[in-house]
Amino acid sequence: MLVAACQVELFLPECHSLKEKRYVLESLKTRIRQKFNVSIAEVQAQDKWQSSVLGVSMVANEAKILSATFNKILNLIEKDGRTEIVDQIFELV
Repeated sequence: MLVAACQVELFLPECHSLKEKRYVLESLKTRIRQKFNVSIAEVQAQDKWQSSVLGVSMVANEAKILSATFNKILNLIEKDGRTEIVDQIFELV
């Protein structure tokens, strides 16, 4: 059994309130959960309007599956248009 965790720091340039930020993140998290069956949550910067840190985790039996899935998740976030990836940390245990 392998466990992968990814921390993704985001910049949300169009958000000017916490309400707008919540809307964008809930939409993004729901799409990621439904499409990739992973656990995802905002883990830092909850009180900042234009920044967020998401934690994503997944369990699988092959490293290739985990790596490919996280690459697809990062591509989905990049293509969203409402967010920009500032930094990412990927760990495989």
